[in-house]
Amino acid sequence: MSLDEDFNAAAERVKTMTKRPTDEEFLELYALFKQASMGDNNTNKPGLFDLKAKAKWEWWNKQKGKSQDQAKKEYIAFVEKLMSKYA
Repeated sequence: MSLDEDFNAAAERVKTMTKRPTDEEFLELYALFKQASMGDNNTNKPGLFDLKAKAKWEWWNKQKGKSQDQAKKEYIAFVEKLMSKYA
């Protein structure tokens, strides 16, 4: 399979987890997914009172400068780790 196919398969596998990852693991998963699918975060930082959106934005912003292919590889590996823990 190609990297894109592996990435898409990993994104589908996440949906089959029977337990929810920790908040930190979820944010890491989100950030890697966004970096892999959209690249660097170029959106405006959410307002001070939208804590959930702010946390997601900050985690994605930490990935800045990472190539989309590298983010896909890290996402796939992270999904494998989570699946062994939460599947």
